[in-house]
Amino acid sequence: MIDVLIVRDPRESLAKCSLTPLRGKPGIRFVSYDPDRRVEVGGRILLHPDGAPIGPGDEGLPLLLVDCAWRRLPTLLATLDGPCVRRRLPPLVTAYPRRSKTFEDPSRGLASVEALYAALVLLGDRRPELLEGYRWASQFLELNPTIGPEAP
Repeated sequence: MIDVLIVRDPRESLAKCSLTPLRGKPGIRFVSYDPDRRVEVGGRILLHPDGAPIGPGDEGLPLLLVDCAWRRLPTLLATLDGPCVRRRLPPLVTAYPRRSKTFEDPSRGLASVEALYAALVLLGDRRPELLEGYRWASQFLELNPTIGPEAP
């Protein structure tokens, strides 16, 4: 089981967070962002849109997911210590009905639970239980057959 660290922005609503049902799941640890605290994350894969594609050489490495609004990503990353390997997901389609009154999300953005599930599948750690509490799980898997339950 791949070790997952989620650094979460407390400004984001817990009620709307797709990762909230994962609290307490084995292998997943949450840390709340605090501008006065440093978090050691070295040696992990950081899911990042500017990274190289996740590949077979990444299998088994621990994973870091930063859960925040896109505009806050640089602020949260600035509190993390240690070298990370930036990796991105292949193009996938979100099932989450995204809306913003002030900012446009990247066209290939995913709900955090979608990104986490997809990354773990690509790293060789298929964990369908992570989608159990996600309202749009079946739609997400139908829209992305390469990571669905029938995928190799």
